[in-house]
Amino acid sequence: MDHAETVDHSFARRYSDSMAELRLEELSASNISAANALTLKPGQEQYITPVSYSAAAAVNDPNTTWQRVVVDGTEVVGFIMGSFDPDADDEFRSILWRINVDADDQGRGVGSFAVDGLADEARKRGLDKLYVIWELGELGPQEFFLRAGFSAVGETQYGEVIGALDL
Repeated sequence: MDHAETVDHSFARRYSDSMAELRLEELSASNISAANALTLKPGQEQYITPVSYSAAAAVNDPNTTWQRVVVDGTEVVGFIMGSFDPDADDEFRSILWRINVDADDQGRGVGSFAVDGLADEARKRGLDKLYVIWELGELGPQEFFLRAGFSAVGETQYGEVIGALDL
């Protein structure tokens, strides 16, 4: 079975030619080791948990959990996990839980490609917003999420930012 994901590439014009081979694949036994081997830039460790933790913590219902790796050619360069739960509170109905792009591939649009793929899936499911929660910090993900189109719309009880992307 081919696990490659077809993404609406109407956004592809934003990406450079060097990213022409990017594709999303379901997280699986054949690629989880490569996903776990993704490296971080110094200081980013506190903002992310290992992919295995994300996979283990997820409810493995394919109707709600969406876990993909970003592959460039034959190399895994990123991971994204989202959830679509129609019974959850508003900001948890359509949410990006985890994103990790290899340190050497950050700044090339890999993360934006992954977010666009998750947003496409949310649209296919009839949703009009995608949410994310992030922790503030000098090396934190806020600037990435803002560049990806999210806007801060609230705060969790723990002081984390709730962001929303209009679809």
